[in-house]
Amino acid sequence: MTTSALIMIILTQGTVITATIYFFRKVLKAPQQPEPDSYSDNDPE
Repeated sequence: MTTSALIMIILTQGTVITATIYFFRKVLKAPQQPEPDSYSDNDPE
């Protein structure tokens, strides 16, 4: 394997791992939205 191929693999894997961590953190830190109460939605009032 040539040096340029090794550098390309390392940069590509680093980019994918960084993007994965970034988006996982973004999803997990998002505020939770309240779930609707199915019983109150069915009330005739």
